[in-house]
Amino acid sequence: MHWFEGQYWGMHTIWWVIWVVFMIWVFFTPWDIPGQKTKKETPLDLLKKRYARGEISKEEYNSIREDLQK
Repeated sequence: MHWFEGQYWGMHTIWWVIWVVFMIWVFFTPWDIPGQKTKKETPLDLLKKRYARGEISKEEYNSIREDLQK
C-alpha cells in the first residue's frame, strides 16, 4: 500500500463541489441570455400600453378591447 493513495480524495471532493456550484450558477441566473426568445406581448398588453401612454382615448380602448375579446 502506498502512502499517497488517499491523499487526493479531499481535492477531488472540492472540485466536485466547485463544479456543482458553477452549474447551479449557470442554470439559475436570472439574466436574459442573448438570442433567447422572450415572452411575446399579447395584443391586449399592447393595447393597455397604448392607453397608458395616452395614444388612444378611453372610448377607443374599450372598443378595441371588446373586439379583441370576441
